[in-house]
Amino acid sequence: MLTTAARVYRETRKKHDQLFNVYLMRPIAAVFVAALAPTRVTPNQLTLLNFGVFVLAAATLVAFPAYGGGLAAVAVLELSYCFDCADGMLARYKKLASKAGHSFDFFTDEAKAILLVGGLSVRAWRAGGYGFDLRSWPAGDVRFLLGGIVGVATIASAISLTNFVRSPEVSGREATVESYYETVEPPRGRSLGLLAMTFLRFLNHYPSHLWLWALAGHMEAYAWLWIALNGLYLARGWLGLLVRFGGRP
Repeated sequence: MLTTAARVYRETRKKHDQLFNVYLMRPIAAVFVAALAPTRVTPNQLTLLNFGVFVLAAATLVAFPAYGGGLAAVAVLELSYCFDCADGMLARYKKLASKAGHSFDFFTDEAKAILLVGGLSVRAWRAGGYGFDLRSWPAGDVRFLLGGIVGVATIASAISLTNFVRSPEVSGREATVESYYETVEPPRGRSLGLLAMTFLRFLNHYPSHLWLWALAGHMEAYAWLWIALNGLYLARGWLGLLVRFGGRP
């Protein structure tokens, strides 16, 4: 089993992956894939499973606003993310990757992002915590819910922007099935700007460090940071669209 898991890991690694994935989550997911590869379980079924587990995690965030409930919710969320890694790894390992499967996986990731920001906001409203002004807000403060509405709108808009700019009509490139099989490539030199973008991607990748915020007992603080990061991405994207489409034809 471990020998097969090691082969799965080597053959399914992705380019430009998060360190959290490279050194923790994908090695664990490789064990799941090694166990599931001989079965009839499909990557799309794993995608459905990871989404269902994530819904449970979001419900736990809201239903149990105490410290222990937050830790339990994040544990379930990380289990969901493990399955999220495993679905693509299974597809690449068994040569089942497809455009439809990739789009379905991305669609569930979009839904999970919206569920998470909504769940964190309702949890903060129930338990209290830090507001966007870095001051402590009491439980029941309606500003948490208003922030959640802004957060859902911001993240949904950022997702819509991503889908738009990645579309073949706008990007001029259509993703091929072969691109889903790309594995890790040798490291190249990195500029300061690329390092900054890598760090921002890390901050935006909530599975990498939401557990740290849960251990600190202040996941609401990360919610504000996450909303701000997506707001910056949205502003940058719209600036690019204004430059491209706002000029003369």
